[in-house]
Amino acid sequence: MSLEKKATLVASSVATLLIFIKLIVGIASGSVAVLASAIDSMMDVGVSLFNYFALQNSEKEADEQFNYGRSKIEPIASVIEGVVITLSGLYILYASVLKIIDEHTTVYVEESIGIMIFSLLITTLLVIYLGKVAKKTGNMVIKADALHYKTDVLSNGAIIISLVVVYFSGWHLVDALMGVAIALYVIYSAYELIHDGVLMLMDAALEDESVEEIKNILASSNITDYHWLKTRKSGKDNFVTVHLVFHVQISLLDAHRISDEVEAKIRAIDYKSKWHFAIHLDPYDDSEINEEDAYYDGD
Repeated sequence: MSLEKKATLVASSVATLLIFIKLIVGIASGSVAVLASAIDSMMDVGVSLFNYFALQNSEKEADEQFNYGRSKIEPIASVIEGVVITLSGLYILYASVLKIIDEHTTVYVEESIGIMIFSLLITTLLVIYLGKVAKKTGNMVIKADALHYKTDVLSNGAIIISLVVVYFSGWHLVDALMGVAIALYVIYSAYELIHDGVLMLMDAALEDESVEEIKNILASSNITDYHWLKTRKSGKDNFVTVHLVFHVQISLLDAHRISDEVEAKIRAIDYKSKWHFAIHLDPYDDSEINEEDAYYDGD
């Protein structure tokens, strides 16, 4: 089992444990913040299980149907996770507003505080673990999962503060107000997941820093010029297409050797990613001809 899939199973197990604990205490106490946290944990389980399925399929080798592999499953999972987080945030907001309107009180405050402290500690350890896995693998799905549980850490901390205020002041409205604040933060946190996933699905170029490094490598290589540099990312796969211009009298062997050197230098930018190259060797600069061809193809 890969490290990424192991991480999603660990996350699912932790979230399942927290669901039962928070749900029992939330229903018994009437705390909308604790119930909101329980609902969020339910979403966590669904998301983590979906991530496991996504990782299992994204790791499959390329075949006749999917010539470039299934790495696009990662951004799809990221977008779906972002949508799920947004929906959970909207539900928390709805429940919080209802409590403000109905002026419900919170009971079993001490027990709720204890459960939320336990949840905070467990979730913090999970975030540290997922963060290490994401850093080691560079996997977008695990990164999204880590960000998701990080929002849980912050929301759990906020819930504890609200319950402490309720316990000492008796001002039960603070529980609902904290629920509203958590909901807004959860919705906000989902934006990055959806944004990054959509950009990858639309074949956006690599980060500006990576593209600039590639340009520097090409500029310092033993070539006459280059044009039509294009990049895109799909999960852990980075794709680079470029036309290298050589002197008309250079041998094919030497030109091929230089292009291999260029590929090796570009790979060194990020060893965690899997690089794919489509390098065209030109005896002269044919960029204008290629642009005309592209124009007519577009018509």
